[in-house]
Amino acid sequence: MSRLKHDAGLPHVTIVTGTCPHDCPDTCAWQVAVDRRTGRAVDIWGHPEHPITRGRLCGKVDRYLERVYHPDRLTVPLKRVGPKGSGQFVPVTWEHAVAEIAARLADIIGTHGPEAVLPYSYAGTMGLLQGEGMAQRFFNRMGASRLARTICSAAGFQGYKYTLGAAVGMEMESFARARLILLWGTNTLTSNLHLWPFIQEARRQGARVIAIDPVRTRTARAADEWVPVRPGTDGALALAMMHVIVEEGLYDAEYVERFTVGFEQLRERVRAWPPERAEAITGVSAGRIRRLAREYATVQPAAIRINYGLQRHAGGGMAVRTIACLPALVGAWRHEGGGLQLSTSGAFAFDFRPLYRPDLLGGRLPRTLNMIRLGDALSLDPARLARAHYCPRPVDSPPPPDEAGPPVKALIVYNSNPAAVAPDQRAVIEGLSRDDLFTVVLEHFQTDTADYADYVLPATTQLEHWDLVKPYGHYYLGLNRPAIAPLGEALPNSEIFRRLAAALGFDDPCFQEDDVTILRTFVEAQTHPVFRTVTWEKLLEQGFVRLDLPTPYLPFAEGRFPTPSDKCEFYSESMARDGYDPLPTWTPPAGAAGSGGTLWCISSPAHSFLNTTFVNVERLRRREGEPTIHIHPEDARARGIVHGQRVRVWNEQGDVILRAVVTEEIAPGVVWAPSIWWNKLSPEGRNINQVTSQKEADMGGGARFYDVRVWVEPASASPVAEGERAAAL
Repeated sequence: MSRLKHDAGLPHVTIVTGTCPHDCPDTCAWQVAVDRRTGRAVDIWGHPEHPITRGRLCGKVDRYLERVYHPDRLTVPLKRVGPKGSGQFVPVTWEHAVAEIAARLADIIGTHGPEAVLPYSYAGTMGLLQGEGMAQRFFNRMGASRLARTICSAAGFQGYKYTLGAAVGMEMESFARARLILLWGTNTLTSNLHLWPFIQEARRQGARVIAIDPVRTRTARAADEWVPVRPGTDGALALAMMHVIVEEGLYDAEYVERFTVGFEQLRERVRAWPPERAEAITGVSAGRIRRLAREYATVQPAAIRINYGLQRHAGGGMAVRTIACLPALVGAWRHEGGGLQLSTSGAFAFDFRPLYRPDLLGGRLPRTLNMIRLGDALSLDPARLARAHYCPRPVDSPPPPDEAGPPVKALIVYNSNPAAVAPDQRAVIEGLSRDDLFTVVLEHFQTDTADYADYVLPATTQLEHWDLVKPYGHYYLGLNRPAIAPLGEALPNSEIFRRLAAALGFDDPCFQEDDVTILRTFVEAQTHPVFRTVTWEKLLEQGFVRLDLPTPYLPFAEGRFPTPSDKCEFYSESMARDGYDPLPTWTPPAGAAGSGGTLWCISSPAHSFLNTTFVNVERLRRREGEPTIHIHPEDARARGIVHGQRVRVWNEQGDVILRAVVTEEIAPGVVWAPSIWWNKLSPEGRNINQVTSQKEADMGGGARFYDVRVWVEPASASPVAEGERAAAL
């Protein structure tokens, strides 16, 4: 690919600034070169003046034009003509598609009520307008069932908020000032690339980098040290570290006294967590735990970057809550380069009412279904539908089956591919296959989910529409300008929902507003002090604007935590009221005991994919090769598995065929399946979500994607009968 940024003065080239929309903390600003003679985008690169992007895009988005101009790109509406799942469609006009979709929805609403319609979406775009802006207006006006969007980070966010009050943390730039950096459950070089230059800057100043992870990822290989920890045991490791810090008097007594609550209760709790106890749980030696704790407490500034993988198990929320206590205990928040980051999104204190228009509900309170229980939500069994209701805390309980509400009769999917990404894949496919389920999918490509749709509507990519993107790894709000005209008949999500609203007779003025008016009105409606520097004019001029925060930004140097007590809460009254242990503890993963011969399976992102986005880009798929599972040599030998062999991975949920990679770069007892492959591009049409469960984590109704025990055997072995599998479990 040429690099026209070096020739931006060419008379026929226009440079357009935009923002990457994908589910990544970096939220890069980009520039797109457009040939005015053809209207075609001919190059893309990272914006050189953005303080985080610094002129560089990741290897995925660097190939973004290959995705935009992919030969399989959807450019006209499609209507199903074959059986569900067959992927057989014929093109139709927008007028036909919108009229029939509206008629079917009106009939369903008239017969079953608006709650029989379920939206399903997540972070296919992180843009505020094309993500949920117009969609929320549409579904609020309808009174459809609401969706709890829990599939990624819900458990960890809740644990973090109980402790620190909001998803606020270190700014990315301040990692350059750290002297010790713990990369805890994060593969930075794959999922947070633009943090790495700041880490490298810190290393040049003498900082040490320690990766804590069950897998020796490319990030762990690049770190100074890899600490392999068993999945789901991070909370136990943090408790043992606190035991050492407190027992040896290494904590910051002044910071603890002034800016925390519950220290004495915490002291009692961690007394029961000597490193020897944690060693048996985590697989990390007691001596290594002591050294890690002492180094963390005495080398300041000390920074921790945690990511979402470590909270995708039964005790995930509590694990994040426990780790989040560490920086306050040692006073790391005092220093530039000290503290913790899970997300920065809580600093963007948006008032979303002008965008989402909750007033359109008119006082109605539709039920909320948990997106990770889509298989249950699409079941016609009232007991399973009741189980799908969102119950994020122990004090919450699902309704009785006879009060679960109507069965889901219409599913509208946008910005997601649930047939591939949702847990318990067999249950999801079973639901999507229902002949009486009317399904509409807004998409760029004919994904696994689109194959089950009644109508597939072609949506625009980020190069073709306006949007505003809120990051969760730094503090710069980004504006996206369209660089090219929509391909074929593709439309922005916002316009698709406008047309559906009009066809359903929703004549509210908010459905007539154009995208620029919506975004400008939304920006100008913000009143929180952090938006003092953010104006529509600045966004148009620069493409990105930093929140009005101090430089350097030390969010909790003087306390002022946004908790009920205004302090870091080692002891949380809110947690007690919500039915939790109010102190940090370790909640064992559901699969901790396991069954004989099983291995722990985690399925974090493949380097060249972002969830299921980019899987169909041939160049990136070639980089990954094929669906694989990484297994330690000890575990492979015990099962008669050799490197490169096809293996069957299975449990009570289902099974999948993968290629074995035998490697010492994984903890014994653990297997890793880099994800998420499209089903149709996987052996036997199934991916790793055949073996994941719909069960929730401890907080926020979050997913348990990595709380999975599996058997692994050579694929040539005789299949295990369903009855034998059940007996084994």
